Amino acid sequence: MADLERTGRSQPMRHSERGSFDRETINAILDAALLCHVGYVFDGAPLVTPTLFWRDGERVFWHGSAASRALRTQAECKVCLTVSLLDGIVLSRSAFNHSVNYRSVMLFGTARSVDDSGEKLMALEKLMERIARGRWGEVRQPTESELKATSVLWMDIREGAAKIRAIPVGDEPADRDQPVWAGVVPIMTSLGEPEPAAGLASDIEMPGYLSKIRLS
Repeated sequence: MADLERTGRSQPMRHSERGSFDRETINAILDAALLCHVGYVFDGAPLVTPTLFWRDGERVFWHGSAASRALRTQAECKVCLTVSLLDGIVLSRSAFNHSVNYRSVMLFGTARSVDDSGEKLMALEKLMERIARGRWGEVRQPTESELKATSVLWMDIREGAAKIRAIPVGDEPADRDQPVWAGVVPIMTSLGEPEPAAGLASDIEMPGYLSKIRLS
């Protein structure tokens, strides 16, 4: 797989050694996340919206209400999409050297709208299968009116970069004798106990795929 395009805006400026244009690295981070933030210009001012997203090949997709004027504005608009995963809190012996370990991706491109109802249906199936593999075949499929009420946007994974910090405490030699605890506190996202919907029939068992949802 070819690396992502290296440009002036995609090149990490600070700690450039943490940056990566490797597509496999970028895809792995995208596939580990459910939430992204999409930034664009709306009514002459910057706006950033959080939304569920998913990757399909060399594209990222996100969706929302077709009634949203802000979402409609994104179509054919230049956008910046970011994903961040927090992996640890780094507690150093000096205030200055405190940090966090993380994995992040920033992508640049033009948002495109999925207008064909068949293509939109396939895209939404991939979203549900990303969240809970196997659920799409169990639930009622979207009606035509529900599809019309849903906007699906996408952009190519072409320009952008990953940036990763996965290192221990970086204290200055002069601070290493400070009598204070230092180290890394790992951060892990986990699933809680599923809560059945009100009125759920008692003979309906919890699906096994819930335990296989990927969060990081």
